[in-house]
Amino acid sequence: MQRITRIIFDHNNTEKKSLLDQYHTLLALLKPHLTERTFSILAIPRLIDDNQYIAWHTDLEGQPILLSDINNESHKNKVVKKLQNRLNDIEQAVKLIPITDQQQALISSWLSRLKSLGNPIYVINDDPVIVNTFEDPVLPVTTPVPAIIPTSFWRWWHFLLLALFLIGLLGLLWYLFCPFAKPKTVVPDVKPVITQPVEQTTPESTVAEPIVPPTKNDPTVKLEPESTILENTTKQCITREEIANITDYSKMVMVFDNSASMTITLMESQAAIKKFLNANFYSMTQKQADAYEKRMTRLPNRLSSSKKVALSAIDKIQPEVNIALVTLTSCPAAHKTSFYSYENRDKLKNKINSLKPLEYNSATPLYNGIKQASKMLDGVNRDDYILVISDGEDNCTKANICTLANKIATQQPRLKINIVDIAGQHKIDCVAEKTGGKVYIAQSPTAIVEQMNNALSTMKISKPICE
Repeated sequence: MQRITRIIFDHNNTEKKSLLDQYHTLLALLKPHLTERTFSILAIPRLIDDNQYIAWHTDLEGQPILLSDINNESHKNKVVKKLQNRLNDIEQAVKLIPITDQQQALISSWLSRLKSLGNPIYVINDDPVIVNTFEDPVLPVTTPVPAIIPTSFWRWWHFLLLALFLIGLLGLLWYLFCPFAKPKTVVPDVKPVITQPVEQTTPESTVAEPIVPPTKNDPTVKLEPESTILENTTKQCITREEIANITDYSKMVMVFDNSASMTITLMESQAAIKKFLNANFYSMTQKQADAYEKRMTRLPNRLSSSKKVALSAIDKIQPEVNIALVTLTSCPAAHKTSFYSYENRDKLKNKINSLKPLEYNSATPLYNGIKQASKMLDGVNRDDYILVISDGEDNCTKANICTLANKIATQQPRLKINIVDIAGQHKIDCVAEKTGGKVYIAQSPTAIVEQMNNALSTMKISKPICE
């Protein structure tokens, strides 16, 4: 860490001391959620010389120069644009950080201070660094747009149009209400003609009395309740009577991908993720590689979002359904748990919440995981379900997973497999298609929530109890 500059600090000024403390708090809040490059625009202060000065430091290496000392306008504009982009990155990251209202207010107040024109901006190898003066922020002044005053020519035409409108209105009134333009309508005096009624005789016939539908007040008629007449064909819940009639409850196994690829962030495009997965880290320095990896695995990532949604999904499954967990962590085989009853679902949640990929030898034994899950379920005499949450294909075996799915569909026709595909690669779609399930693509935090709910909604075990 090198020192950029130092500025005089009045340690007796309580306001300045408070701002310094706030700035340290700001750095502590932002650092875990920013990339190394984005965080580098914030210089780090340290009190020196008996608190008479603040020394501003940075982790960047190189000769610092003031942005205002750069004479090349093209170079200066490039640095300014980079500074603005990194400030925008900070604003976007703040929206995703779980913070209190007080912390939100602190960060919001400091965002304007970071943009202050009064702060000296230093440049180190084209990377900008902000040195804060702890003075009131000086923001760019927006030039007001002058109001356009209409000329006398247009004002004259306004009066002319108004006059024409009044003339037209008077002409219309004259046409409608002029007493000389319309002839009077004469109403003839017609005397009524009185005629004698003619009595008509008809042959006797039997007239059927109208059938009066029975009413609720008729004691001789027993009415059936309307609820038994109208059948609700779109019932979205399950009654307690239906639950009581179930003799063999369904079971479900969650197959959860716990491989290293699940740590990839959800905040980057698919193109950026593909580039990261194919990157040549040997061509980078250790520092560059660490920074790149930190950026591409920042929160929210595939694993953190999947765990959060899975924990919520468990609460939506009916209490009578037991759930087991199969985790895909490393080769050659997946790890399975026993079934958790409703009373022990907290243990299942803790198991999911503690999932963490291995630092070395991480892999995705998906073939073995689905095979183990299918053996844990009946799928013949009752409806059973497997929910797969993964971002890719098996990389532990060359066995054909589609052949396995076809075998499961033949031997266990009532076993449905739904897949939540985090990466959208469509590598294992056949597993869902052959077992009557569906594939749900989820490549963002919002999509994961929505698609997980969709995956559960097609299972009969997630319907709420009818009240």
